[in-house]
Amino acid sequence: MAVLRTLVVLAAIVMLIQLAMAANITVGGSSGGWDTSTDLQTWVASQKFSVGDNLIFQYTPNHDVVEVSKADYDSCQTSNPIQTYNDGNTVIPLTSPGKRYFICGTLGHCSQGMQIEVDTLAASTPPATSPTPSPSSSPAPKSSPSPSANSPGPSSSPKEEESPAPSGLSTESPGTSPSPSGVSQTPSPSSANRNSFLTRLTVGFGLSLTVLFAL
Repeated sequence: MAVLRTLVVLAAIVMLIQLAMAANITVGGSSGGWDTSTDLQTWVASQKFSVGDNLIFQYTPNHDVVEVSKADYDSCQTSNPIQTYNDGNTVIPLTSPGKRYFICGTLGHCSQGMQIEVDTLAASTPPATSPTPSPSSSPAPKSSPSPSANSPGPSSSPKEEESPAPSGLSTESPGTSPSPSGVSQTPSPSSANRNSFLTRLTVGFGLSLTVLFAL
């Protein structure tokens, strides 16, 4: 659909250009006319006719405009006219390229110079432009290369050497230092629970004996 729309738009543009370039050409020029006193052969030789132009014949009632074939033009014959006009202000559009022949049908006027051969040229059209690509299909801009990951960074400061521990001092942490001599260590939780259980068992056994002796 996008291609068809583009072609329709281009065709419309060409038609508008042709209409804009179309010229209204008055036969004989501004100082002459469709009559026997105007040098029509010199005038027509100086003109350039294109498709879309309008050929305007302005004349008095004693003249007319007759379109004829090449043979009738050469012999000034009006017996087989293609078209005859006698309104005094005839506008003939040049719709196709090629040669057309016009004479005056009044007796003797054709032989006196009232005849023209109009060679219509094809209108020049501008070259068709290719449709612009949609933004989605345009390639993404290339990003500039990032600095190499292998490039050397700022040099790190050398590690400080660990100073040796003073001679004669133990490197063990305070939590693992040996207990002072002669001081008993704190019993572990499992030992304390065992002693407490034995104590309760002994007390209970003694109470039981007391109750038995009381009975």
